[in-house]
Amino acid sequence: MARQHIHIILTGGTIDSEWNPSKDTATTASESVIPDYFEKLKPDFDLTFETALMKDSRELTGDDIRAICAAVDGAPSERILITHGTYTMPDTARYLEQNMKSGKSVVLTGSIIPLKGYDMSDAPFNLGFAMAQLLNMQPGVKIVLQGHVFSPQDVGKNLAEGRFFSLEELGKS
Repeated sequence: MARQHIHIILTGGTIDSEWNPSKDTATTASESVIPDYFEKLKPDFDLTFETALMKDSRELTGDDIRAICAAVDGAPSERILITHGTYTMPDTARYLEQNMKSGKSVVLTGSIIPLKGYDMSDAPFNLGFAMAQLLNMQPGVKIVLQGHVFSPQDVGKNLAEGRFFSLEELGKS
């Protein structure tokens, strides 16, 4: 049986941020820590990495989102994990769903707390859960965060609580 292959496209966001004492906040790092993280884990599948950009998702432009889509279409795998800032993740997911040319399985994930430098970050859980979902999903685009799988059309973010929720479930309450 051939080993699974996942291509990870890095775009920045909180998951790849570091504490900036001069600004008294976390800011997106210039280089991702995610390849080193996975190298230490030694997963039983092949990984390749590509840095599309390193930005806070609130700073993404239309050109940036088109570049992410081009990276998905050009990726050397049918399974793609995109690390992304949570503020505009649903927007990018919807764009990919409507515009990617390939029939690939794509998961977007990120975190509310940076991966590096924070003992209680949600990043390791989100990365692991996203990988598990990606290895078992059909072609399409999903957002995977906080133990949930969302379609791009059915996700919202509660900024005050730092939580994602299903718009469909919200409508039922």
